[in-house]
Amino acid sequence: MLKRIRSSSLGALLLLAVSVGGATLACSNNQAQNAQAAGPQAMPVKVEEARATAVDDASEYVATLKSRDSAVLMPQVEGQVTEILVHSGETVTPGQPLMEIDPLKQQATVKSQQSSLAAQQANLAWAKQQYERAQGLFSAGVVSKQDLDQAKSTLDSAQAQMESLDAQVNEQQVQLHYYKVVAPGNGIVGDIPVHVGDRVTTSTQLMTVDKPGSLEVYVYVPIEHSSQLKMDLPVQVLDSEDKVIANTRISFISPQVDNTTQTVLVKARVANLKDALRQSQFIRARVVWGTHQSPEVPILAVSRLAGQYFAFVAEPEKGGSYVARQKPIEVGQTVGNDYEIRNGIKPGDKIIVSGTQFLLDGVPVIPHS
Repeated sequence: MLKRIRSSSLGALLLLAVSVGGATLACSNNQAQNAQAAGPQAMPVKVEEARATAVDDASEYVATLKSRDSAVLMPQVEGQVTEILVHSGETVTPGQPLMEIDPLKQQATVKSQQSSLAAQQANLAWAKQQYERAQGLFSAGVVSKQDLDQAKSTLDSAQAQMESLDAQVNEQQVQLHYYKVVAPGNGIVGDIPVHVGDRVTTSTQLMTVDKPGSLEVYVYVPIEHSSQLKMDLPVQVLDSEDKVIANTRISFISPQVDNTTQTVLVKARVANLKDALRQSQFIRARVVWGTHQSPEVPILAVSRLAGQYFAFVAEPEKGGSYVARQKPIEVGQTVGNDYEIRNGIKPGDKIIVSGTQFLLDGVPVIPHS
């Protein structure tokens, strides 16, 4: 009797365990089905709205800076350099002596001409006396009219010869001044390629005198863009980090095309207030042809795969949810920390800017700014 009761209790316990296990298994299956139906969990992402901004239509060129007040000094006479009176980098004033070329030969020429002039002045005085004497004798009837005319001709010839010699002396004295090279204006002395003892000619460069401040940008624009050139077009001077260090406008357009390079020279004035630019410096110049409206997106939001650029956009779904959509885009210029988008994104799109490396196309997201 006792064995039967124990057997019945054991069977009841087994039945209860099987029932509980089946209920637990059924509950687990329902949770898995519900999780599968719910799909992947939405990922929070930071977004920025693509806004249309004005973007410059521009072309960039290598340009040259030249001083508008730079003088290249060359001698007007030939000779040997005997003295250099300034140093490179020295500030000079108008008329200040800079260099001297051996003047001894010219001084001798001037002295010779002055001696000839003094002799001729004596001849002129004698001819004048002879003419005055002839006038008195002619009035007294002692000499003929022919003798008087001869004395007058001698006087006129002596006068003309003296005037000629006087002009030659002045010319040689002016020439003597050229043996001392002076500053044409205020400025700073540049490189001095000659030395004391060098023989120079009229084609020898002695030095440069640059007036600090005003410069001009020389930009050589290819002929295919020449039809777009016009006065007052904006020009930006850039540094090595693409920062604009000067804004200016075209002030000159050459009417001719360079036959060698097939380019058109344009100039723009630059105020070098901080003395950051130098004469003959190569710089980058951007000519702005116009502007257009394009959306911009942060560079960090753009990825590149096999030469194609992509960006993720948070697109709305039914019920107010969002999914990430990977869109191929065409980028244009770099504007600060943004890309200009020429195709693939329109103004108002919500650009995902965080966690893009973890996203897949179609993944649910929760956008926040």
